[in-house]
Amino acid sequence: MEQLKVLDQEINAFVDYMFGPRDSRVRGWFLLDSYLPTFFLTVVYLLSIWMGTKFMKNRPAFSLKGHLIVYNLGVTLLSLYMLTELILSTWEGGYNLQCQNLVSAGEFDVRVAKVLWWYYFSKVIEFIDTIFFVLRKKNSQITFLHVYHHATMFNIWWCVLNWIPCGQSFFGPTLNSFIHVLMYSYYGLSVIPSMRKYLWWKKYLTQAQLIQFLLTIIHTLSAAVKPCGFPFGCLMFQSSYMATLVILFINFYIKTYQKRPSRTDMKKVPPLTEIRNGFHKDHFAEANGVLNNKKAQ
Repeated sequence: MEQLKVLDQEINAFVDYMFGPRDSRVRGWFLLDSYLPTFFLTVVYLLSIWMGTKFMKNRPAFSLKGHLIVYNLGVTLLSLYMLTELILSTWEGGYNLQCQNLVSAGEFDVRVAKVLWWYYFSKVIEFIDTIFFVLRKKNSQITFLHVYHHATMFNIWWCVLNWIPCGQSFFGPTLNSFIHVLMYSYYGLSVIPSMRKYLWWKKYLTQAQLIQFLLTIIHTLSAAVKPCGFPFGCLMFQSSYMATLVILFINFYIKTYQKRPSRTDMKKVPPLTEIRNGFHKDHFAEANGVLNNKKAQ
């Protein structure tokens, strides 16, 4: 235990040295004072994927239909709360859309920070997406994009909450909360067989995510063009990180929706190997394994 305390102190001293003084307004908030909980939860997440796929290899897949409905409904409602509260708090606080610093809105900055803490915490909740993949043996859905996105977002937002918990940081989570309202309501409805014929819009979820990333990059860079006191290094890091997501999502989109077999390939490959009941077998990189579940059910 004493060694763990020493390790915790050394790690926190290192991140403080790297990023400077933390924002005092979030001191004492759950999971924020030490990086170790966030790091350990991420390690457990990665180990769960590795060990879980091995454990499930020779076992039948779980259906988890009821669990999926409850989980997706819960994440949808949480995302709706964050979306609503971010819009209201930034509007009432007079936030500047182009560039907003960390202190000028007073109590509304703290209000935004409280919502962004829930946004940070939602990223550990969303680890369950991948656990569902593992238990339902949807290993093709556990892509590099999926794991990279989930693992990095949780860790990045620990840093955001400690150093830049409000101001310009509000924009990405606002867009992402809106996208997640659409995504997780879609996933929840897709568990219900009678609803699947109405879910023709899954392709546009990926497009909406790409638009989200591009808008976030534009918004971030606008604060670099016309500074307002928001840390420049944070703006550059966010833009670079979002660029990696754009590249990965474009690659996924091309593989999933744009490639079409040639006539020669059509003769060689039996029909319906890629499309079943109107859904591509790869489905959607950020889904939680709800459509391609015929065998599991």
